[in-house]
Amino acid sequence: MGLRSFIHRLTAPKMQGRLDNDPVKLVLVINNDLKMGKGKIAAQVGHASVTATLKIGEYQPTILDAWLKTGQKKVCLKSGYDELIELESKAQNHGIQTVRISDAGKTQVPSGSLTVIAFGPDSEDKLQDLTGHLKLV
Repeated sequence: MGLRSFIHRLTAPKMQGRLDNDPVKLVLVINNDLKMGKGKIAAQVGHASVTATLKIGEYQPTILDAWLKTGQKKVCLKSGYDELIELESKAQNHGIQTVRISDAGKTQVPSGSLTVIAFGPDSEDKLQDLTGHLKLV
């Protein structure tokens, strides 16, 4: 989706959605096995947030609208690689959007390393059921 289309989705009259008044959030789960520095984590989480926002705007604009109207809540959690892959599979089976971020390998981690997976934005309840056991970064 181009920038023009994205801006149009933000400013066009809003559709009534399936979430109505349900709280919505974006969960970003960092691959803790990589032992990235704070700056690297921040950059990877930024990539995941932007990509998840653009993707949800294209495919499920009502969820984007609900998330934007409720303050764009974001939570950063940590997990090991194996559990991260398992969570991604469970999320996809429950219709939760996922976005994988892999590193280019120019600084701290090898090229192609899975650094973050974004879950959502989606209903807080659905995401809590999926990731509620994980620890904050």
